[in-house]
Amino acid sequence: MSEQNKGAGRIRGTGSRRRKPSRRHRAKAVAAWSVAGVVVVGGAGLACAYVALDGNLSSVDIDAKLGADRPDDVDDGSQDILVLGSDSRSGDNGKYGRDEGAARSDTAMVLHVDKGHKSASVVSIPRDTLIERPACESDTTGDEVPAEHRAMFNTAYEVGGPACAVKTVESMSGIRMDHYLEVDFTGFEKLIDELGGVEVTTKTAIDDSKSHLDLEPGTHTLNGEESLGLVRTRKSVGDGSDLGRIQLQQAFIKALIDQTRSVGVFSSPKKLYGLADAATKAVTTDSGLGSVKKLTGFANGLKGLGADDVHMVTLPVEYDPADPNRVLPQEKAGRQVWAALRQDRPIPASATEDSAGDKGDASQVVR
Repeated sequence: MSEQNKGAGRIRGTGSRRRKPSRRHRAKAVAAWSVAGVVVVGGAGLACAYVALDGNLSSVDIDAKLGADRPDDVDDGSQDILVLGSDSRSGDNGKYGRDEGAARSDTAMVLHVDKGHKSASVVSIPRDTLIERPACESDTTGDEVPAEHRAMFNTAYEVGGPACAVKTVESMSGIRMDHYLEVDFTGFEKLIDELGGVEVTTKTAIDDSKSHLDLEPGTHTLNGEESLGLVRTRKSVGDGSDLGRIQLQQAFIKALIDQTRSVGVFSSPKKLYGLADAATKAVTTDSGLGSVKKLTGFANGLKGLGADDVHMVTLPVEYDPADPNRVLPQEKAGRQVWAALRQDRPIPASATEDSAGDKGDASQVVR
């Protein structure tokens, strides 16, 4: 997600010490990784109010936009999902900064769930990765946007919306995306607030002027705005780049995955409905997940996954010699990563051992 947040005040953490979590506070999730939000919807047992909640969902017919020129649809029980965080400043998101054009996908993850739904791999794609972007249809005018050499990855969403983002990832990986999930700033914040906050423990202080987050070392229960600040932080962690922010996001997500498994049927129907209402408003999906019934069915297939079952890596990259603010894919290592997903195998450690994305200490900030 973008680091811009002009005009906002500094966000200070509560710094409260760890206590035995209540049932309310064990029921937490992080919508930066939209799948976690989906698990909340499915795990909470929402078998009612489908009509009202269906009206909250926005969906995109990716299949109709991309047609038949895509990687083969492998029907072996595994699933590949492109998860994006949108940085649009339109509407309620305007408080996070000035809108300088179309939205970009500043958080991008490919989630691969194995055919037995016993484990999963997540590959984060740095927004600053220079790629061969394929020709796409403009999301606003319908005109064709020409292919581009050395385009930043996150411009695919900017010029062609979800369909172009999917097409770009499929071109990079050779893997057909079964589904698409997107969450924006406001949806993330409201969902976290509805969940009652997120408990994290920071090992070191975070003082980031861009994300407006100020946390001392220790245990904190973060509200939605503070949680958003945490997953947007980059200047004060690791090497200060988007790679450091990805490490922080991954550590944050893994720390919370097991907490989402504890979400059950709440004693308060009002609370249950409020959570479902916030979750369905938070996400945009492909048409294959464009109803609460479909979303719940998908989530039920993931709810058995714990943090130890999810392997998270960053696409192997190296800094661009011509521009240190950009990164280039490591082609050989990248092929190993995508081949592992295509073949439904764990990603080998050797694929990322020389990557700039797996260096640095940002992942040690949150435990």
